[in-house]
Amino acid sequence: MKNKPYIKPKVAVPRFSEENGFYTTKARSFNMSQIKGKNTKPEKLLKKALWHAGVRFKTPKKPLFGKPDITLKKYKLVIFVDGTFWHGYDWENRKHAIKSNQEFWIAKIERNMQRDQEVNNYFQEKGWTIIRFWDFEVKEELGACLKYLLNYIIY
Repeated sequence: MKNKPYIKPKVAVPRFSEENGFYTTKARSFNMSQIKGKNTKPEKLLKKALWHAGVRFKTPKKPLFGKPDITLKKYKLVIFVDGTFWHGYDWENRKHAIKSNQEFWIAKIERNMQRDQEVNNYFQEKGWTIIRFWDFEVKEELGACLKYLLNYIIY
């Protein structure tokens, strides 16, 4: 993808380093390294439900732009299962709850949200449909998420 000028300025995320005043313990570092970016529990739940419903999908070996969790090429559909913290669910109310390293975390999450919008725009320009679920929606209302996807595919 060629670089496009940003409509809004790109959110600058400071480096997470001790020189910048960001201190971390070995335990914190280990915990952060255990956070998954793909094949999360909500993602696996949704994939399993789709499979049992007879919907065949791909998880591309060569990632598409934005790394969608599920791709249905036949329907030109990409599905994302977004984590509430990392993708800024209810951001205006929740960003004030961040107490440590606010400069880093607020910029980090706002950049993630900006990137999500860029990914949406990219796929829309290509004529694809983007469906995004929050991780808690998949965990708590899997049937409703599945029904929504099946209704899209059938109609």
